[in-house]
Amino acid sequence: MSNFILIAICIIAGMLFRRSKALPADTHRGINAWIIYLALPAVSFKYLPHMVWSHNLLAPVLAPILVWLGGWCFVKLYKRASPIDLPTQGGLRLSSGLANTSFVGFPLVAAYFGEEHISTAIICDQVTFFLLSTIGVVVAIKASQKQALSLGVVAKRVLRFPPFLGCVAALTIPHLVNISPLDPVFDKLAATVAPLALFSIGLQLRFDGWKQEVKPILSTLIYKLILAPALVMAVFALLHFKGIISQVSIFEAAMPTLLTSGVVADEYGLNPRLSNLIIGIGIILSLLTTAVWYGIILLM
Repeated sequence: MSNFILIAICIIAGMLFRRSKALPADTHRGINAWIIYLALPAVSFKYLPHMVWSHNLLAPVLAPILVWLGGWCFVKLYKRASPIDLPTQGGLRLSSGLANTSFVGFPLVAAYFGEEHISTAIICDQVTFFLLSTIGVVVAIKASQKQALSLGVVAKRVLRFPPFLGCVAALTIPHLVNISPLDPVFDKLAATVAPLALFSIGLQLRFDGWKQEVKPILSTLIYKLILAPALVMAVFALLHFKGIISQVSIFEAAMPTLLTSGVVADEYGLNPRLSNLIIGIGIILSLLTTAVWYGIILLM
């Protein structure tokens, strides 16, 4: 119960601070920098060195890929029914194919499954980021037609992302050097992810102008919050994936749209207003839909 109270307090506090204008408009950027550069790498060092690697971990690797492929098919079908321009197609691909596996996913996984299962969520998150930094960037560049596509551009985005570097370091350094004395430091830094991420979300939530975009918002959220986790669950059933790792992976697939999708959509001019509406409304709705999915997942 305390985790759910924390989620509510942090998001509401962020919304109230934004409305009151007690903080600068770009405060969330500083908070996000702390999370990305310090807290998320610390989460990797807290959990990944202690993971027991097995074939079961294929589930958190496969889940984000399935969500992306399903999102690609969703946009293909949507543009046939409702013709949309190329930038909007790119924005919808990012909005439907990438889940918020860390900022929203980590707190909710901790609340429903327990903090010890964040290690599985980390794998989902790293695969999600890798998709964003590679094929997601390709989609953005092609849809915007503002920049030449090159391997160097994609590689630079991947290799400069601190959580990815933290994940690689957490998987290698402990095998070379004993860093266990630093565990209390990692614990304290990792503990800041949930409250700060949720507070940052509250600061960024926007709903202005949603009535003019009801159709694409509703269609994308039906896929992202309902069909995407259903797709992952169906594939896992066919592959006979069972157990808590598979359950957490399906749960992560049920998360709303990745916040960074909105950043990329804004950077490349991919109808960022629509993307941000999908992100904001999706976060609120996901607090209800993930509760339903948790009940469904337990029946596996």
